[in-house]
Amino acid sequence: MATLTASSLHIPADDPGRAGAFAALDAKRAGWDSMNFAAVRLGQGKTFEIAIDAFEYVAVVLSGRCHIRTNKGDFEAVGRRATVFSGLPYAVYLPPGTEFEIESLSDNFEFASCWAPTERESQPQMITPREVESTLLGGGNCSRQMCRIIGGDFPADRLLVYELYTPGGNWSSYPPHKHDIHRTDERGKVLEAQLNRFSFYKFDRPTGYAYQRVYSADKSSDLQMMARQHDIILMPSGFYTMVSAPGTVTYTLNFLAGSARVFAYSEDPDYAWARNTWHSLDPRLPIVDLGMEVGR
Repeated sequence: MATLTASSLHIPADDPGRAGAFAALDAKRAGWDSMNFAAVRLGQGKTFEIAIDAFEYVAVVLSGRCHIRTNKGDFEAVGRRATVFSGLPYAVYLPPGTEFEIESLSDNFEFASCWAPTERESQPQMITPREVESTLLGGGNCSRQMCRIIGGDFPADRLLVYELYTPGGNWSSYPPHKHDIHRTDERGKVLEAQLNRFSFYKFDRPTGYAYQRVYSADKSSDLQMMARQHDIILMPSGFYTMVSAPGTVTYTLNFLAGSARVFAYSEDPDYAWARNTWHSLDPRLPIVDLGMEVGR
């Protein structure tokens, strides 16, 4: 397994605040063959056009509203929330061979997209807030909210997609866990999947930050990286966990792909005992809910 370094895992933001791509990840840069990523900002009335070759493609609306027109069907007035902290997401899944155009209906419209190679044919689908599974996880200061956009039951080929909200001072992915080895039991049930993962960060305050820890199972590599607005951090192997700065809600948009479309992981046994200390969920949760949906 390759040695993990901060420079290989952490992609700091380079966002001048203008229209266009403001965060990006190339699969070759990541060192895997699966996921590519781009976050794009458009002014009102502006368009983004692309043709998907042998990829499946997911676009998650971060803020604003848009029309999405494709050679396989159109989706009108997609999106509602003003920011990722004011509602559940809209997203669109597009199969390989799709040509499409996104037209912004809002100023400072933002969307994040991920695409992975596939030969599997399927149909375009829009995911609405009512189809997003919102779950409260953990307990105490390890409480967080997960909003699953594309889970294992969605007819994608490789991608898993979810949003995570971590209140200020809380930890996510705790106890630390990993999914870098494919293991099954004697009946074939997946005990741990090999899943590459990366996170894209936003904060409800411009000065917000979080610390992401990524470390190898044998503890030979142990990295702590400070994530700021629109940073990307890769988690191709090893255990990981994150803590949100006090007073700041940390949002991460997470994409995974690998040996199975199931989120099967192993916890670090050194910290598994922490579950026994949780007695209740953080009352600040949920951060977002369906009641925030504008014009529903």
